[in-house]
Amino acid sequence: MFGSFERAVAGRYLRARKGERFVSVIAIFSLAGIALGVATLIIVMAVMNGFRSDLMGRILGLNGDLTLYGMSRSITDYDDIAAKVRKVPGVTSATPMLEGQVLLSVGAYSAGGIVHGMTRQGLQDLKAVSSSIIAGSLDDFQGDDAIAVGATLADRAGLAIGSKITLVSPNGAATAFGTMPRVRAYRVVAIFDAGMNDYNSGYVFLPLPAAQVYFQKPAAVTQIVVMTTDAENVQPVTRAIEKTLGDPRIRVLDWTNSNNAFFGAVQVEQNVMFLILTLIILVAAFNVISSLIMMVKDKTADIAVLRTLGATRGAIMRIFLMCGASVGVTGTVLGTLIGVVFCENIERIRQFLQKLTGTNLFNPEVYYLEHLPAKLVWSQVLEVIFMALVLSLLATLYPSWRAARTDPVEALRHG
Repeated sequence: MFGSFERAVAGRYLRARKGERFVSVIAIFSLAGIALGVATLIIVMAVMNGFRSDLMGRILGLNGDLTLYGMSRSITDYDDIAAKVRKVPGVTSATPMLEGQVLLSVGAYSAGGIVHGMTRQGLQDLKAVSSSIIAGSLDDFQGDDAIAVGATLADRAGLAIGSKITLVSPNGAATAFGTMPRVRAYRVVAIFDAGMNDYNSGYVFLPLPAAQVYFQKPAAVTQIVVMTTDAENVQPVTRAIEKTLGDPRIRVLDWTNSNNAFFGAVQVEQNVMFLILTLIILVAAFNVISSLIMMVKDKTADIAVLRTLGATRGAIMRIFLMCGASVGVTGTVLGTLIGVVFCENIERIRQFLQKLTGTNLFNPEVYYLEHLPAKLVWSQVLEVIFMALVLSLLATLYPSWRAARTDPVEALRHG
């Protein structure tokens, strides 16, 4: 497509001589603009992907891919139902759980919290907790006074293994003096770090029998938490469970219903960020247009000489197409390298900047997560590269066409 003559002339035009530095500087800024636009777009998309993936993994890892609820707010035959659910294809675990809200109190410290009562095996199946035990052991998660707490709660309340924490429930026994709250102290046997500040600070786990006694729901649970092999494709499993149970008293709710608004908002934000950051590359493409127009204006006499020596309009157009394409391709390659390297080392960079500035750049109490995630999706990277190359090449068409339309007679006469 491009001959050796055209490549030689284009290379010559890209190497500025004395007196031609200004055009070269504009081309460098155009290249830098494309590189920064591509790098920024790759980094932001990777961070958004990582945020969604990490948040989804942690939320579903703690709440389950889908949950079974009883219409009467309790399920009594939960063992039989859980056994049926486990046989459904695509289900990896089905854990009966009793949930309730309490006041967590340790000395002068008190805060609202949520109690999850489940068996020791059920808690071990909850990998988000069982794989993140930082103190104690789930082997001791049994008896009527054992409790597992989050790392943030333990830090704020000064808890350690063997410490006591008091649970206060407003749904107590009715007396002549009114309803008396239920108060019970439990011994900390395990401390977990689930990686999400909200869970680490406000969720505690009790053995299922102890929770049933505390909440006065003997032989009953509030829900059954189900994990599947593929959370992204949970709807077929939901329909299969509903068909298997065939019980109108049991309501099946998967994460696409319970958390769809949240994850949908993240997806919309990601799409909007993609469109906004694409404007950076578009602005850089306009810089390519301006630099090429100035180059054509500067090389008008050269174009006229080349035309008189036999160069065709097509050859002139290809010369300037190569000049503009070189800027676009080089900027895209540099931007891709910068973006990929930045994403692969984003947590190290964050830690370095935190030490340098002395500020917390990613507060887990605000962003839910305790680290800055980044997940490169190569199909998206290729989309960014393709878009940058197309915009850069489109930007070269008009200046190249103008160069090819230059009249050598008029150019030499006014040159």
